[in-house]
Amino acid sequence: MATFSIHICTFSFKLQFFIFLFLTAKPTSSFAHQALDNNPSFDPHISLFGDAKVEDGGSYVQLTRHHAPSSGLLLLDKPFKFTEERNVGRPMSFSTEFSFSMSPGNGDGLAFVLIPNGFQTRFQGQGSFGLVGENMFLGIEFDTKKDYKVGDLNANHVGIDVGSLESVKVSNLSSRNLVLNNGEVLKSWIDYDSSSKLLQVRLSKLDDKRPFNPILAYHVDLLEIWGNEDVFVGIISTTNEESSQSSSNVYSWRFRVGDVSSWMHSLPADPRGYVDKDSQEFRAERKKFCALTILAGLIFATVCGSLFVFVMLFMWAILVSRHTVFPVECQAGPEDFRYEMVNVIVEKDNQDDKD
Repeated sequence: MATFSIHICTFSFKLQFFIFLFLTAKPTSSFAHQALDNNPSFDPHISLFGDAKVEDGGSYVQLTRHHAPSSGLLLLDKPFKFTEERNVGRPMSFSTEFSFSMSPGNGDGLAFVLIPNGFQTRFQGQGSFGLVGENMFLGIEFDTKKDYKVGDLNANHVGIDVGSLESVKVSNLSSRNLVLNNGEVLKSWIDYDSSSKLLQVRLSKLDDKRPFNPILAYHVDLLEIWGNEDVFVGIISTTNEESSQSSSNVYSWRFRVGDVSSWMHSLPADPRGYVDKDSQEFRAERKKFCALTILAGLIFATVCGSLFVFVMLFMWAILVSRHTVFPVECQAGPEDFRYEMVNVIVEKDNQDDKD
């Protein structure tokens, strides 16, 4: 009887324990296709994970709650591959645009990510953007927290992360009169051209036009990283225990795969023509270009000056020659002379006569 009572108590304890885990566990996935399908600003077949939820009848998605810790993932269900099925040697390009806002606070921020298959099943929002422990991802972080562990520039920057949270390229938004976490809705465009292996990031306020120049550009071969693996795309936001009250919202998101130049009319005609003005190569080329420009200017000025002097001398010679009077030369020749006889009469004085 005692043994039976012990088994009953053990079973009751296990049952209560599993019930507790079920009630307190964070849901790993919440599908909201129907709500977002009514919003043309979002692509269809989007799944929500973690704390992400649809608000205001599907007008936007709230990724994180106001109370930390919190994490949310907005994920496209359909993956893609950088290798085109019909032409394996031709890698795929992609383009995406989305609008978002972040309330004041020191949360981790928001990130657009390319992640491998299976990430959504193990997503728990641990660490910055839930990417701690991952070594195969591409992230464009809109960071509102200065993390000294990864060498963050400040608490208001955009960075490109390739397999690590330590950004390979960073843009300081404070110098561009943009603030990520003041509650204002911003819009970002991210484009990857596989032919030039160039990744470009643009950011502006919601009502502004798409900027011509990107705030970040980085050359990376994504085909070499992913190969023939499936690639999922998503938008992540996280806050931790040390974060103050802050939340992240996404108001629109569109993603396209294919020929970059044919997706969006506002894209530059030749993305490969972009030059990173912050690079040492560009500064060296600019100095070289300035020196060549000055030399070419001096040569051009010298040629023009010489041509001007030549024309003036030529015109002066013409004008002077037209007003010069030359003496007439008389030719010497034989002349006929006439000789005449002259009679000379000499008269003597009267005195001489007297003598």
